[in-house]
This record gives sequence, C-alpha cells and structure tokens, in this order.
Amino acid sequence: MLPALLVLGISMSALAVDPAEMLPDRALEARARTISAEVRCVVCQNQSIDDSNAEIARDMRRAIRERLTQGDSDAQVIAFLRARYGDFVLLKPPFDWRTGLMWLGAPLALLLAAFALWRGVRRTQARQAGLSNAADLSPGERARLDTLLDEDREARP
Repeated sequence: MLPALLVLGISMSALAVDPAEMLPDRALEARARTISAEVRCVVCQNQSIDDSNAEIARDMRRAIRERLTQGDSDAQVIAFLRARYGDFVLLKPPFDWRTGLMWLGAPLALLLAAFALWRGVRRTQARQAGLSNAADLSPGERARLDTLLDEDREARP
C-alpha cells in the first residue's frame, strides 16, 4: 500500500510541470526544479509551485525559467519572487521581525491555550475547595447560611 502511495505522490508532482515548460538545458532545468520546490503556490497555500497545477503556479514556474535563462543566480530568482509576492511565497520563510508572527503564531497559541486550561483547572479546584470548607461551619454559621439560602429561594419567582 505504501509503495503505491509513494508512486502516486511522485507521479502527481511530475504532472504539475508541463513538458513544454521544461528547459532543454538539464542543469538549468534542475536548478529551476530546485527553486520551484522551495516556492509556495500563492493559491494552494501549502503546496509548492512544482506540485501545483494552478495557473499562477505555472506563471511562477515560467518566470523562474525565464530568469534562469537570462543568467540570474538562484538567489536572484528567489529575491525576484520575494519582491513580487513577499516572504510568504517561500515554503521556509526567513525568521525576522516581519515573519515572526508566522513562525511564532502557532507556539504562542498553544501556550495561551495551555495557560487558559491551567487557569480553568485552578479555578475549578478553588471552587471545590471553597465548597468543601462549607462543611467546616459552626452550627450557628450553618443556620445563618440556611436562612440566607431560604430567603434567596423565596425571593426568586
């Protein structure tokens, strides 16, 4: 089963790049494939443009190949894409002040959820501890509490 899924996954990514897009120079084509594997499809979100069949992904692959045939380095092609689409276009964006939320958002949300859960448990424990202290009332305090509770019940419609 696993080998069949691997073959299917590999074949699906091979279908994304149209043979007409491929460069005749194997070295340039290999560089283009390496770059496009690192670039996010802006429509598909968590899919590289190498794996995407979206029209924008095709346009981005063509732009990469055009830049490479014009003599740009891999870094220049990446810089061109970042200038055009922003850091979001990279599957592994650099960590800086602009992308900090992208990198730290999920861990911060997890920490906030853990804090809220911890606080909720503490409140529940405090409430239960408060209820257990009601048993420690003196007979006079217990009678006064019962009177107050009865008055409250009578006041409600």
